[in-house]
Amino acid sequence: MDAQGRGRAENIDPADQWVLNPDTGDYELRLSPSAGQSSVPGPRGSSTRQGGRGRSAPGRERSRQDEREERREVPGQRRRRVKEPEPGSGGGRRKQKARKAKGRKVLIWTGGTLAFLLVAGCTGGYLYYQHLNDNITSIDDDGAGTGGFSKDRAINILVMGTDKRSGSGNKGYGDEGSVGHADTTILLHVSKDRTNATALSIPRDMIVDIPDCPTTMEDGTKKTIKGTPKSRFNESLGQYDRTPSCTMRTVTKITGITPDHFMVADFNAVKTLSSAVGGVEVCLAKDIDDPKSHLKLSKGKHTIEGEDALAFVRTRHSVGTGGDLSRIELQQQFLSALMRKLKSNDTLTSPKKMFSLAEAGTDALAVDSKIADIMKLKDLGMELGKLDVKNLSFATVPVIDNPEEQVHTTVVPDPAKSEQLFAMMRADESLTEVKKKQKKEKAEVAARLKGPKADASEVRVDIYNGSGKTGAAQTTLTWLQNNEGVLKSSQLGNAPSDIKKTTLEYAPDQADQARRLADIMGLSGSALKPGKSEKNAQGLPAMKLTLGGDFKGAGVPVSAPSKAPEGIQKVEADKTVCAK
Repeated sequence: MDAQGRGRAENIDPADQWVLNPDTGDYELRLSPSAGQSSVPGPRGSSTRQGGRGRSAPGRERSRQDEREERREVPGQRRRRVKEPEPGSGGGRRKQKARKAKGRKVLIWTGGTLAFLLVAGCTGGYLYYQHLNDNITSIDDDGAGTGGFSKDRAINILVMGTDKRSGSGNKGYGDEGSVGHADTTILLHVSKDRTNATALSIPRDMIVDIPDCPTTMEDGTKKTIKGTPKSRFNESLGQYDRTPSCTMRTVTKITGITPDHFMVADFNAVKTLSSAVGGVEVCLAKDIDDPKSHLKLSKGKHTIEGEDALAFVRTRHSVGTGGDLSRIELQQQFLSALMRKLKSNDTLTSPKKMFSLAEAGTDALAVDSKIADIMKLKDLGMELGKLDVKNLSFATVPVIDNPEEQVHTTVVPDPAKSEQLFAMMRADESLTEVKKKQKKEKAEVAARLKGPKADASEVRVDIYNGSGKTGAAQTTLTWLQNNEGVLKSSQLGNAPSDIKKTTLEYAPDQADQARRLADIMGLSGSALKPGKSEKNAQGLPAMKLTLGGDFKGAGVPVSAPSKAPEGIQKVEADKTVCAK
């Protein structure tokens, strides 16, 4: 009898053989003396050929495999071929590394939680790698993304939940007979320094212009799906054969942010992930009995998983105003609680939960082709795992009722507030106050904006266009003179070369003028360059304003706002909120 056979005969759970080494902080495979090899679940292929149908992993029935194939249906998806691990990935034991904080052992979006499984590098880890790799469903991003995340810049992940009804146990949910919609959509922005993140929910009933979408069809052919103006956002997925790459393009059009990757989940993801961590604690400010979502819970705290967890994130009629925005609040509270559970020692020190999480994550999520590999997901997870949950904020796109409707059933973005929020995200500004050690140079830069400001009529400035936008210097001049009273201004045409960032050069005795112009134009301290002034056409000293690539238009603040707009819907991930 082989090692796996012995494990089944003795009812040994493979997760029990992974032990946390207190000296290194790593999980290690501990085999019993009689075991000849690892009893870690093997791949779904036979022992002689990858990709074939062999025995299922211990404790998993064949019917569950069939169910998985049926339920994981996302527009545009294709099963990926198992990729051979790189040479050496399954070799001997790696050298132990210095012990790290336990909080970093768990990583967002479950792909990263697999890192500890591969630390041992033994045969069992090699087989399990293949098994999990075979779980992954890959969908082409059709060039809608950045081409992949990078460790030296901010990361943007588009997470989508589809309401397509598929798979055993999901009857009664979703839109029966439909190809599905982008029912729940969150744009996760993780800052370049990994100190903070914003998870932005996009209302499904928000009216947007869906662009033309070059798309790879299921049979491998390419076609461009024509865009539709003034459509519900949720129609960017599923409808008219649209795939997640079209939702990606729509989000870019709305926010000005191009996602690096996307992940798509169906109803089963909430059920399996919540069960994998042993349940998620939620709080209700009142009793809820919602016949539409099937949620029935009393006031107070509850630990929910499986069907109850799904019912919780689908509830809207019994909370808040009864609409989609209220349901988004519930989802944000649930995801915050799930994040806290993922980071807890109860999860980190439990091999059983980590194995369950690995299975559930790879089984329930479809991802773009750029990260459709366990090792790539692990690398992404390692980056996301650097984030401290207390600096993760959930927010919702600010909206107003659709002015074109008499009976309001849809919403549109609030022009001022939504653009302010998008600008913050584009500029990598946090919605959470993050305490950082401020270097002396940063303090000096910030100090340039502090002090007295000259009257606008005393500001003398020459304007150059280095933005690459035709007529930018002239439109700025007109706006400054007619709207802001900066009459001693002139425009001198194009700069010698285009620049990325707008700059304002000035002499020490012009600092008060510089602060006034910075206030008018929304310039940051880093845009101010103390030095010397230049002589204008009249031979008088004038500051030099060079518009850069960050210039968006006359009257539009050049630098992103540092504070979120008033009254936006926001949830802090480290705080427990009771749903009302």
